[in-house]
Amino acid sequence: MKTVLILVCLILPLSASTALAGFFESLANPESKEWKIITGATQVLSSTQEIDYPTERNIGESLALEGLQRFGNPVANEQLQKYVNLVGSAVAANSTRATIPYQFAVLDSQVQNAFAVPGGVIFVSRALVDILESEAELAAVLAHEIGHVSAKHALKSTRRAQFFQGVGTITAANLKGDTGKQFASAINDMQGVLFDKGLDKEMEFEADLAAMEAAYRTGYDPSAMIRVLEKLQKLEATSREKKGSWFSTHPPLDERIARLQTQLRHYPDFAAQASVKERFAKYGRVK
Repeated sequence: MKTVLILVCLILPLSASTALAGFFESLANPESKEWKIITGATQVLSSTQEIDYPTERNIGESLALEGLQRFGNPVANEQLQKYVNLVGSAVAANSTRATIPYQFAVLDSQVQNAFAVPGGVIFVSRALVDILESEAELAAVLAHEIGHVSAKHALKSTRRAQFFQGVGTITAANLKGDTGKQFASAINDMQGVLFDKGLDKEMEFEADLAAMEAAYRTGYDPSAMIRVLEKLQKLEATSREKKGSWFSTHPPLDERIARLQTQLRHYPDFAAQASVKERFAKYGRVK
């Protein structure tokens, strides 16, 4: 039944690549609404209600632009980008926060990493995709990042997290005074956490468990998450470039692997779930 679910989700019509291209073009266009929002030209934070989704998304888009500047643009491979969006959307539908839109992109970066920004924009580097061997492993990586979005880890991670608890909405007016300074400072904090220091290790463990559960619910072998970490563990010993990589922004791999091996006992039929190596070999390779 779960394998059928994978197939149904992946054959649904989706203009993912077109939407993705439009989204990143908007981020790069100084005249667009998205550019003006994320560069502070039209931002104001108001009210004392809990942060709403449009505000979360706008915060995420500002961080996504920084991610593109640091790690490179999306790989110019429409088939690959559409495939990654299909797999990501299938897993997101079985996550604990399935009601928001997600967008996925493979960035043209030789640094092995993946990261998610608030609101559902998720990046994975071509270097990380290159070491994967199945669709289940790709799904595990994407599900891990979806887990961060679901739990709002980035918003919670900044030392100014209390600032966002009082944010209601970003509207089309200029940021002024202390509010604008606090917003910019909080965004800078999140940039440092996501791209340099990494999230709290308990947040990473939480996302690992969420990834295993979402992958299993979609029909994928949940042990794929362990295999991904084992691949990274082998690479870590010989990796020269650690800055900005998975190794510098995630907690020790041996501890994460041990926790997931314990968690795997909750899925006694894991070996019967799908790996989907053939489809990954056809659509998931960066060319």
